[in-house]
Amino acid sequence: MKIRIAHSPDSDDAFMFYPLVKGLIDTEGLEIEHVLADIETLNREALKGTYEVSAVSFHAYPYVADKYAVLPSGGSVGDGYGPVVVAREELPTLKGKRVAVPGKLTTAYLTLKLYEPDFTPVELPFDRIIEAVEKGEVDAGLVIHEGQLTYPEHGLKKLVDLGEWWKERYGLPLPLGCNVVRKDLGRETVKKLERLMRKSVEYALEERAKALEYALNFARELSRDAKKTDRFVSMYVNERTLDYGEEGREAVRLLLRLGRERGIIKVPIPDKIFTDELF
Repeated sequence: MKIRIAHSPDSDDAFMFYPLVKGLIDTEGLEIEHVLADIETLNREALKGTYEVSAVSFHAYPYVADKYAVLPSGGSVGDGYGPVVVAREELPTLKGKRVAVPGKLTTAYLTLKLYEPDFTPVELPFDRIIEAVEKGEVDAGLVIHEGQLTYPEHGLKKLVDLGEWWKERYGLPLPLGCNVVRKDLGRETVKKLERLMRKSVEYALEERAKALEYALNFARELSRDAKKTDRFVSMYVNERTLDYGEEGREAVRLLLRLGRERGIIKVPIPDKIFTDELF
């Protein structure tokens, strides 16, 4: 059976999928094809059920829960850190400000709306946001991926780290992204993909140097700085990526419940989210 796995062309995703891309683990008879696209594109494709396995934002998950379930491994969770709002100068508030965001289905956008409901979002590709802030096209920008580490190089100031704010407010890590699998594949295939995802992350963590060398090809601004790439990968590929754990799952449910209660998420939140709750 052919399985398309869609994920972002970022150093952290490249790191965790390195063993699968390079054929270093047994795929249990599945033929794996990798598809690369930015996270907002993946969110939109998941609405259509395009790929068998896909990375999506947790904010997008309730909208695709009729088709997909979340794999227990492969999540991106920020423990005291996460998307950062940056500006050219200090701003006393984001209320009423024009803020560049990387898509309205991203978890970064959801979290920012929880932090400050009253701002004007300006949707831009994630890799255009820092430039837009530099040029004064917007008052502030919500940066994700490697931009969380590189914004000081552009002379920008941090207004708030949303992962830090979330941790201080709720005492939990901030779940940002997940890997989902189509439920119509059936129990046997879903269980295989559960195992493959976990094995891929385990192998990458065990063979860290090799996986990091591969990930550097996807590090964009960080590609010249192996230490900074290693730091970024460590932020989002770690023990929580192997398994969310009870605390991680609690954080997922809290994030989605708050989004629903505040009217940001417009659809019901499913009771069963993870594959091991369904199969």
